[in-house]
Amino acid sequence: MEGEKKPMRVLVTGGRGLVGKAIEHVVKQEGRSREGEEWTFIGSKDADLTNWAETRAIFEKHQPTHVIHLAAMVGGLFMHLRRNLEFWRKNQAINDNVLQMAHEFDVVKVVSCLSTCIFPDKTTYPIDETMIHNGPPHESNSGYAYAKRMVDVYNRACFQQYGRRYTSVIPTNIFGPHDNFSIEDGHVLPALIHKTYKAKRDGTALEVWGSGRGLRQFIFSVDLARLCVWVLREYDEIEPIILSVGEEDEMSIKDVVDAIVKAFDFTGPVIYDTSKSDGQMKKTASNGKLRRYLPNFTFTPFHTAVKETCDWLAANYDIARK
Repeated sequence: MEGEKKPMRVLVTGGRGLVGKAIEHVVKQEGRSREGEEWTFIGSKDADLTNWAETRAIFEKHQPTHVIHLAAMVGGLFMHLRRNLEFWRKNQAINDNVLQMAHEFDVVKVVSCLSTCIFPDKTTYPIDETMIHNGPPHESNSGYAYAKRMVDVYNRACFQQYGRRYTSVIPTNIFGPHDNFSIEDGHVLPALIHKTYKAKRDGTALEVWGSGRGLRQFIFSVDLARLCVWVLREYDEIEPIILSVGEEDEMSIKDVVDAIVKAFDFTGPVIYDTSKSDGQMKKTASNGKLRRYLPNFTFTPFHTAVKETCDWLAANYDIARK
Protein backbone atom coordinates (compact mmCIF):
# COMPACT_ATOMS: atom_id res chain seq x y z
CA MET A 1 0.00 0.00 0.00
CA GLU A 2 1.08 3.57 -0.63
CA GLY A 3 2.79 5.10 2.40
CA GLU A 4 3.39 1.71 3.99
CA LYS A 5 6.90 1.50 5.41
CA LYS A 6 9.01 -1.19 3.77
CA PRO A 7 10.75 -3.64 6.12
CA MET A 8 14.41 -2.87 6.77
CA ARG A 9 16.60 -5.97 6.79
CA VAL A 10 19.98 -5.06 8.27
CA LEU A 11 22.93 -7.39 7.72
CA VAL A 12 25.90 -6.80 10.04
CA THR A 13 29.15 -8.36 8.79
CA GLY A 14 31.73 -8.98 11.48
CA GLY A 15 28.70 -9.22 13.71
CA ARG A 16 30.36 -11.45 16.33
CA GLY A 17 33.30 -9.11 16.95
CA LEU A 18 33.79 -6.16 19.26
CA VAL A 19 31.56 -3.63 17.47
CA GLY A 20 29.08 -6.19 16.14
CA LYS A 21 28.39 -7.47 19.67
CA ALA A 22 27.97 -3.89 20.86
CA ILE A 23 25.46 -3.12 18.09
CA GLU A 24 23.56 -6.30 18.97
CA HIS A 25 23.48 -5.13 22.60
CA VAL A 26 22.22 -1.69 21.55
CA VAL A 27 19.40 -2.91 19.29
CA LYS A 28 18.32 -5.82 21.51
CA GLN A 29 19.14 -5.03 25.17
CA GLU A 30 18.74 -1.26 24.93
CA GLY A 31 15.59 -1.61 22.83
CA ARG A 32 16.83 0.68 20.06
CA SER A 33 15.54 -1.47 17.21
CA ARG A 34 12.50 -0.03 15.45
CA GLU A 35 9.35 -1.66 14.23
CA GLY A 36 9.89 -3.20 10.81
CA GLU A 37 13.65 -3.67 11.33
CA GLU A 38 15.20 -7.13 11.19
CA TRP A 39 18.82 -7.48 12.31
CA THR A 40 21.12 -10.34 11.27
CA PHE A 41 24.63 -10.65 12.68
CA ILE A 42 27.10 -12.85 10.81
CA GLY A 43 30.68 -13.83 11.63
CA SER A 44 33.57 -15.63 9.99
CA LYS A 45 31.98 -19.02 10.74
CA ASP A 46 28.99 -18.08 8.54
CA ALA A 47 31.03 -17.13 5.47
CA ASP A 48 34.54 -16.39 4.27
CA LEU A 49 34.00 -12.91 2.87
CA THR A 50 37.30 -13.03 0.96
CA ASN A 51 35.50 -15.64 -1.16
CA TRP A 52 33.21 -14.16 -3.82
CA ALA A 53 30.84 -17.18 -3.97
CA GLU A 54 30.43 -17.40 -0.19
CA THR A 55 29.77 -13.65 0.00
CA ARG A 56 27.15 -13.94 -2.73
CA ALA A 57 25.49 -16.85 -0.91
CA ILE A 58 25.13 -14.74 2.26
CA PHE A 59 23.41 -11.94 0.34
CA GLU A 60 21.12 -14.44 -1.42
CA LYS A 61 20.19 -16.01 1.92
CA HIS A 62 19.48 -12.82 3.89
CA GLN A 63 18.40 -10.39 1.12
CA PRO A 64 19.50 -7.32 3.10
CA THR A 65 18.19 -3.84 2.37
CA HIS A 66 20.89 -2.27 4.58
CA VAL A 67 24.39 -3.38 5.58
CA ILE A 68 26.71 -2.38 8.41
CA HIS A 69 30.07 -3.67 7.20
CA LEU A 70 32.45 -4.36 10.08
CA ALA A 71 34.19 -7.53 8.87
CA ALA A 72 37.95 -7.11 8.49
CA MET A 73 41.28 -8.68 9.23
CA VAL A 74 42.44 -6.62 12.22
CA GLY A 75 45.31 -6.66 14.68
CA GLY A 76 47.70 -4.59 16.73
CA LEU A 77 50.90 -2.79 15.74
CA PHE A 78 53.23 -5.79 15.90
CA MET A 79 50.90 -7.99 13.85
CA HIS A 80 50.77 -5.26 11.18
CA LEU A 81 54.56 -5.08 11.07
CA ARG A 82 54.75 -8.86 10.44
CA ARG A 83 51.87 -9.33 7.99
CA ASN A 84 51.47 -6.12 6.01
CA LEU A 85 50.74 -7.74 2.62
CA GLU A 86 48.16 -10.09 4.13
CA PHE A 87 46.34 -7.13 5.69
CA TRP A 88 46.15 -5.46 2.26
CA ARG A 89 45.00 -8.53 0.30
CA LYS A 90 42.42 -9.89 2.75
CA ASN A 91 40.79 -6.55 3.53
CA GLN A 92 40.75 -5.47 -0.09
CA ALA A 93 39.04 -8.76 -1.04
CA ILE A 94 36.49 -8.55 1.80
CA ASN A 95 35.56 -4.96 1.03
CA ASP A 96 35.31 -5.44 -2.72
CA ASN A 97 33.11 -8.54 -2.35
CA VAL A 98 30.76 -7.02 0.25
CA LEU A 99 30.34 -3.67 -1.49
CA GLN A 100 29.89 -5.18 -4.95
CA MET A 101 27.32 -7.70 -3.66
CA ALA A 102 25.49 -4.87 -1.90
CA HIS A 103 25.26 -3.05 -5.23
CA GLU A 104 24.19 -6.15 -7.16
CA PHE A 105 21.51 -7.01 -4.58
CA ASP A 106 20.17 -3.42 -4.63
CA VAL A 107 21.07 -2.67 -1.01
CA VAL A 108 19.82 0.83 -0.17
CA LYS A 109 22.63 1.80 2.21
CA VAL A 110 25.95 0.44 3.39
CA VAL A 111 27.85 1.82 6.38
CA SER A 112 31.45 0.56 6.37
CA CYS A 113 33.80 0.89 9.32
CA LEU A 114 37.23 2.39 8.61
CA SER A 115 39.93 3.54 11.06
CA THR A 116 41.91 6.68 11.84
CA CYS A 117 45.09 4.83 10.84
CA ILE A 118 44.05 5.42 7.20
CA PHE A 119 45.02 9.10 7.49
CA PRO A 120 48.36 10.41 6.18
CA ASP A 121 51.34 9.96 8.48
CA LYS A 122 52.67 13.45 7.75
CA THR A 123 49.75 15.77 8.33
CA THR A 124 48.49 18.71 10.35
CA TYR A 125 46.32 18.11 13.41
CA PRO A 126 43.56 17.63 14.12
CA ILE A 127 42.81 15.37 11.17
CA ASP A 128 39.35 15.61 9.62
CA GLU A 129 37.27 13.83 6.98
CA THR A 130 38.67 15.87 4.07
CA MET A 131 42.28 14.71 4.62
CA ILE A 132 42.12 10.94 4.01
CA HIS A 133 43.90 10.89 0.65
CA ASN A 134 46.40 13.72 1.25
CA GLY A 135 49.47 11.48 1.54
CA PRO A 136 50.68 7.97 2.46
CA PRO A 137 49.64 6.43 5.80
CA HIS A 138 52.14 5.45 8.49
CA GLU A 139 54.29 2.61 7.15
CA SER A 140 53.60 0.43 10.21
CA ASN A 141 50.10 -0.45 8.94
CA SER A 142 50.08 0.73 5.33
CA GLY A 143 48.52 -2.46 3.89
CA TYR A 144 45.47 -2.24 6.15
CA ALA A 145 45.22 1.54 5.76
CA TYR A 146 45.26 1.50 1.95
CA ALA A 147 42.68 -1.32 1.82
CA LYS A 148 40.38 0.71 4.08
CA ARG A 149 40.93 3.89 2.05
CA MET A 150 39.70 2.03 -1.02
CA VAL A 151 36.26 1.72 0.63
CA ASP A 152 35.95 5.50 0.39
CA VAL A 153 37.11 5.38 -3.24
CA TYR A 154 34.49 2.69 -3.98
CA ASN A 155 31.69 4.60 -2.23
CA ARG A 156 32.35 7.78 -4.20
CA ALA A 157 32.61 5.93 -7.53
CA CYS A 158 29.46 3.91 -6.80
CA PHE A 159 27.55 7.11 -6.06
CA GLN A 160 28.93 8.81 -9.17
CA GLN A 161 28.07 5.88 -11.46
CA TYR A 162 24.92 4.44 -9.86
CA GLY A 163 23.69 6.97 -7.31
CA ARG A 164 24.23 4.55 -4.41
CA ARG A 165 24.30 6.12 -0.96
CA TYR A 166 27.06 4.03 0.57
CA THR A 167 29.16 5.71 3.25
CA SER A 168 31.71 4.99 5.96
CA VAL A 169 32.48 5.82 9.58
CA ILE A 170 35.98 6.43 10.94
CA PRO A 171 36.22 5.58 14.63
CA THR A 172 39.26 6.24 16.77
CA ASN A 173 40.65 3.38 18.93
CA ILE A 174 37.72 1.14 19.92
CA PHE A 175 37.58 -0.98 23.08
CA GLY A 176 35.02 -2.82 25.17
CA PRO A 177 33.62 -6.24 26.07
CA HIS A 178 34.08 -9.00 23.43
CA ASP A 179 37.34 -7.44 22.21
CA ASN A 180 40.35 -9.49 21.10
CA PHE A 181 42.56 -9.38 24.19
CA SER A 182 45.57 -11.05 22.53
CA ILE A 183 48.81 -9.70 23.99
CA GLU A 184 50.76 -10.38 20.80
CA ASP A 185 48.20 -9.38 18.16
CA GLY A 186 45.51 -7.31 19.90
CA HIS A 187 45.15 -3.54 19.91
CA VAL A 188 46.93 -1.58 22.59
CA LEU A 189 44.16 -1.15 25.19
CA PRO A 190 42.77 -4.75 25.26
CA ALA A 191 46.34 -6.13 25.17
CA LEU A 192 47.21 -3.98 28.19
CA ILE A 193 44.06 -5.14 30.00
CA HIS A 194 45.05 -8.78 29.45
CA LYS A 195 48.65 -8.12 30.52
CA THR A 196 47.49 -6.41 33.72
CA TYR A 197 45.02 -9.23 34.48
CA LYS A 198 47.83 -11.80 34.16
CA ALA A 199 50.34 -9.71 36.13
CA LYS A 200 47.91 -9.43 39.03
CA ARG A 201 46.95 -13.12 38.85
CA ASP A 202 50.58 -14.28 38.70
CA GLY A 203 52.08 -11.71 41.05
CA THR A 204 54.49 -10.39 38.41
CA ALA A 205 55.47 -6.98 37.08
CA LEU A 206 53.37 -5.33 34.34
CA GLU A 207 55.55 -4.83 31.27
CA VAL A 208 54.32 -2.17 28.83
CA TRP A 209 55.75 -2.10 25.30
CA GLY A 210 56.99 1.34 24.28
CA SER A 211 57.52 4.55 26.21
CA GLY A 212 53.86 5.22 27.09
CA ARG A 213 54.12 8.67 25.50
CA GLY A 214 52.03 7.88 22.40
CA LEU A 215 48.72 9.77 22.30
CA ARG A 216 45.36 8.24 21.34
CA GLN A 217 41.61 8.91 21.45
CA PHE A 218 39.53 5.96 22.60
CA ILE A 219 35.85 5.23 21.99
CA PHE A 220 33.84 2.69 23.99
CA SER A 221 32.31 0.06 21.73
CA VAL A 222 28.77 0.68 23.04
CA ASP A 223 29.04 4.41 22.26
CA LEU A 224 30.30 3.56 18.77
CA ALA A 225 27.42 1.11 18.31
CA ARG A 226 24.84 3.77 19.16
CA LEU A 227 26.48 6.13 16.66
CA CYS A 228 26.65 3.45 13.92
CA VAL A 229 22.90 2.85 14.27
CA TRP A 230 22.34 6.61 13.99
CA VAL A 231 24.51 6.78 10.85
CA LEU A 232 22.57 3.91 9.27
CA ARG A 233 19.23 5.62 9.86
CA GLU A 234 19.96 9.33 9.68
CA TYR A 235 23.32 10.26 8.13
CA ASP A 236 22.85 10.84 4.40
CA GLU A 237 26.30 11.88 3.15
CA ILE A 238 28.60 9.74 1.01
CA GLU A 239 31.62 11.39 2.64
CA PRO A 240 32.86 9.61 5.76
CA ILE A 241 32.25 10.82 9.29
CA ILE A 242 34.74 10.54 12.15
CA LEU A 243 33.19 8.98 15.26
CA SER A 244 35.32 9.98 18.21
CA VAL A 245 35.53 11.70 21.54
CA GLY A 246 36.84 15.26 21.35
CA GLU A 247 40.46 16.35 20.94
CA GLU A 248 40.47 17.35 24.60
CA ASP A 249 39.89 13.69 25.55
CA GLU A 250 43.10 12.46 23.88
CA MET A 251 45.32 10.62 26.36
CA SER A 252 48.74 9.03 26.57
CA ILE A 253 49.27 5.28 26.71
CA LYS A 254 50.62 5.87 30.23
CA ASP A 255 47.23 7.42 31.18
CA VAL A 256 45.58 4.27 29.82
CA VAL A 257 47.91 2.01 31.82
CA ASP A 258 47.13 3.99 34.97
CA ALA A 259 43.37 3.61 34.39
CA ILE A 260 43.67 -0.17 33.86
CA VAL A 261 45.93 -0.56 36.90
CA LYS A 262 43.31 1.27 38.97
CA ALA A 263 40.43 -0.80 37.55
CA PHE A 264 42.16 -4.07 38.50
CA ASP A 265 43.56 -2.63 41.77
CA PHE A 266 47.00 -3.81 40.59
CA THR A 267 49.75 -2.89 43.06
CA GLY A 268 52.81 -4.49 41.43
CA PRO A 269 55.59 -2.72 39.52
CA VAL A 270 54.97 -1.24 36.05
CA ILE A 271 57.93 -1.37 33.62
CA TYR A 272 58.06 0.43 30.24
CA ASP A 273 60.14 -1.42 27.61
CA THR A 274 61.39 1.47 25.48
CA SER A 275 63.15 -0.91 23.07
CA LYS A 276 59.69 -1.64 21.60
CA SER A 277 58.04 0.66 19.06
CA ASP A 278 55.48 3.32 20.01
CA GLY A 279 54.02 3.27 16.49
CA GLN A 280 52.52 6.59 15.41
CA MET A 281 53.06 9.09 18.25
CA LYS A 282 49.72 10.82 17.66
CA LYS A 283 46.78 10.87 15.26
CA THR A 284 44.49 13.44 16.83
CA ALA A 285 41.10 13.49 15.11
CA SER A 286 38.44 16.19 15.07
CA ASN A 287 34.87 15.21 15.91
CA GLY A 288 33.60 18.60 14.76
CA LYS A 289 31.44 17.10 12.00
CA LEU A 290 29.82 14.63 14.41
CA ARG A 291 29.15 17.45 16.88
CA ARG A 292 27.44 19.51 14.17
CA TYR A 293 24.98 16.63 13.74
CA LEU A 294 24.78 15.46 17.37
CA PRO A 295 25.86 18.32 19.66
CA ASN A 296 24.39 16.62 22.75
CA PHE A 297 25.68 13.05 22.33
CA THR A 298 27.18 11.90 25.64
CA PHE A 299 30.17 9.55 25.61
CA THR A 300 30.68 7.03 28.42
CA PRO A 301 33.41 8.38 30.75
CA PHE A 302 36.73 6.66 29.95
CA HIS A 303 37.37 5.26 33.44
CA THR A 304 33.83 3.86 33.62
CA ALA A 305 34.23 2.14 30.25
CA VAL A 306 37.68 0.76 31.14
CA LYS A 307 36.35 -0.65 34.43
CA GLU A 308 33.44 -2.30 32.60
CA THR A 309 35.83 -3.84 30.06
CA CYS A 310 38.24 -5.08 32.74
CA ASP A 311 35.35 -6.60 34.69
CA TRP A 312 34.08 -8.29 31.53
CA LEU A 313 37.45 -9.93 30.83
CA ALA A 314 37.76 -11.11 34.43
CA ALA A 315 34.26 -12.63 34.32
CA ASN A 316 34.68 -14.17 30.85
CA TYR A 317 38.39 -15.01 30.82
CA ASP A 318 37.94 -18.63 29.73
CA ILE A 319 35.85 -17.75 26.67
CA ALA A 320 37.39 -14.38 25.72
CA ARG A 321 39.40 -14.05 22.50
CA LYS A 322 43.03 -13.90 23.55
